Amino acid sequence: MDALTDYDTIVLAGGAARRLGGADKPALSVGGRPLLDRVLAACPGAAITVVVGPHRPTARTVVRALEDPPGGGPLAALDAGLRHTTAPTVLVLSADLPFLTAATVHTLLAAATGTSGAAESGDGAHDGAASREDAVLPGPDAARDGAMLRDASGRDQPLVAAYRTEPLRRGLARVRAEHGTLAGLPLRALVNGLLLERVPDTTAAASFDCDTWEDISAARARIREHGNVLDEWITAVKAELDIDLDVDTAALLDLARDAAHGVARPAAPLTTFLIGYAAGQQGRDVQELTERATALANRWAAEAEQSAGPAGAGGGTGAETKPAE
Repeated sequence: MDALTDYDTIVLAGGAARRLGGADKPALSVGGRPLLDRVLAACPGAAITVVVGPHRPTARTVVRALEDPPGGGPLAALDAGLRHTTAPTVLVLSADLPFLTAATVHTLLAAATGTSGAAESGDGAHDGAASREDAVLPGPDAARDGAMLRDASGRDQPLVAAYRTEPLRRGLARVRAEHGTLAGLPLRALVNGLLLERVPDTTAAASFDCDTWEDISAARARIREHGNVLDEWITAVKAELDIDLDVDTAALLDLARDAAHGVARPAAPLTTFLIGYAAGQQGRDVQELTERATALANRWAAEAEQSAGPAGAGGGTGAETKPAE
């Protein structure tokens, strides 16, 4: 199996969220979707996805786990999640990353596994993780234990990271042996003993997390910015309707414009609805259907222009008026 597809995911979704007044942070909505679901959507290829924390509804099937003791902190939660994983690489994420994308996940996995030809992660306005070419390497001859994101201020983000599973297990065992417990210990107790590649997040997007209500408000505002809102809306609708379909937004918008201009304004939403209906019912290609509907709208508009041409109301239609006798 490909190293970039043979991985499990652990999402840490516990914590008291004191800076949010005790609100259930992973369940808070950003862009119409819970933060937890947004994180889960960024790693659809995981063989096993474990959510550690209180039970919450999720848009996809996950394995539930709870740290021991409950509220025992990130290392205890990581240990609880790791007990359910089997893949050689494990992606470890916090549950409050509204702008994490699959491209950032791909970059981290590639860096952690030393896979050549890793894709750059610039797949949209929200994703600022650098490519592996820009990453901070542990050394040319070193066997890395994983890779984690480094935010724009230079801080490491161990909860936006991909780790090789066996070094991670050994690291947790080492910390437990040194301290007698994992509860209440900071992540650095584990991370400082691992050899990790740092992947810069140059725009502070993928590593943006929501610790305060100000962060939540900022994330909600960013999603509604002009350059982001349509992609965010389409993604949210697909998630809500449980459909996995690549949508050429520009082509559909062009079709809607042509239908509105050449036919009538209400033709725009109705036409795009019919495109989706035909694609779903008949299993046909959206791009082909869009092109055919666009050609029809253009023919319709051309006829209207001909009818309004110099020949008058009947000009250009081929119709002739018989002179009165």
